[in-house]
Amino acid sequence: MVLTVNFRDHVKARIEADPEFRAALLQEAVQTLIEGEVGTARAVLRDFINATIGFPALAKATGIPPKSLMRMFGPKGNPTAANLSDVIRVLQKKTRVHLEVRAFAA
Repeated sequence: MVLTVNFRDHVKARIEADPEFRAALLQEAVQTLIEGEVGTARAVLRDFINATIGFPALAKATGIPPKSLMRMFGPKGNPTAANLSDVIRVLQKKTRVHLEVRAFAA
């Protein structure tokens, strides 16, 4: 018999147990966004939100209704830059993961 674990449950457990993984996942989501892979970034951020503070707490912290947030990070979502900025700011504060942007010559 093959044992399987729900992917989202696995991510949530790993985020809770491993601060380095939590930081890397948020970093990857933002890096993916910067690189123009908006759909992938939304999906990773959605999983990160669900595994950390959840949409109700994020809604309270941002002032954006939970259903609007869920639509923003859904498959057809289209969050504004201002909303993304607010969400990333709150996620950094609530999860104690602080990102830093560095420029370097390619």
